[in-house]
Amino acid sequence: MHEGLQRVACSLSLPCSLFLVPCFLFPIPLFCTFARMGQKKLIRFEAIKGFDNVLEYPEGMQGKWKEFFKNDQPITLELACGKGEYAVGLGRMYPNRNFIGIDIKGNRIWRGAKTALDEGLNNVAFIRSHMDKITNYFQAGEVSEIWITFPDPQLRISRAKKRLTHPKFLRLYQQILSAGGLVHLKTDSPDLYQFTLLVIQLYGLTLVEQSDNIYAQSHIKPELCIKTHYEGLDIAQSNRIHYLCFRLDKELLLETDTILKSHLHEPATD
Repeated sequence: MHEGLQRVACSLSLPCSLFLVPCFLFPIPLFCTFARMGQKKLIRFEAIKGFDNVLEYPEGMQGKWKEFFKNDQPITLELACGKGEYAVGLGRMYPNRNFIGIDIKGNRIWRGAKTALDEGLNNVAFIRSHMDKITNYFQAGEVSEIWITFPDPQLRISRAKKRLTHPKFLRLYQQILSAGGLVHLKTDSPDLYQFTLLVIQLYGLTLVEQSDNIYAQSHIKPELCIKTHYEGLDIAQSNRIHYLCFRLDKELLLETDTILKSHLHEPATD
């Protein structure tokens, strides 16, 4: 492969094999589009390093969020926040609460972080990190609510443990949520919705609210009217949005994981 093409492939996180196709099958305008996309991504990655409201893998922040926000208001997390529409939207609605969006994609975080800065939303911040690291950033009871909005449903059974409502992740949330803390799931995936209902049932968690079609309701809570980029895409093509709200108020017993696997027809091995 040409060295220049290889650098573009790496900057775009694209497989190098994409650039091995014959030139007549890979027109120059398309290549230029990829190049511009990569340049834009790199610019945004560099920009968030200078944003006061973005922290990358912020080790040592446990118990220090009151100092960061300069108040002791409750903290709500938006996990896999993408462009941060929910963190920003909730920050506008509830100025007396703090909101933190978490995602690994820095170029996506840039959009929400810049909007928050432009609008002077001092109660909105972002963390660039993988989801399984969140217990490194918050101490026990430091988070009051968690929103999971339109995450990758990880539809393949072999990837069930990567679902953000799998007990593997719920146990992490349980370590940082305050007593009675809430978890919200908003998704267009009927599979993820049903999977999460199954988890709630099997582990005996308290289901606070559910809807298999929130926009069919006569009254919709304002926070459910916030629409993300991915909701607009309607990738699942389900033509309905599902919502669950529940509490992690029971011990998530490891032996119940085997029962969950049997429901998913997974082998009971790690």
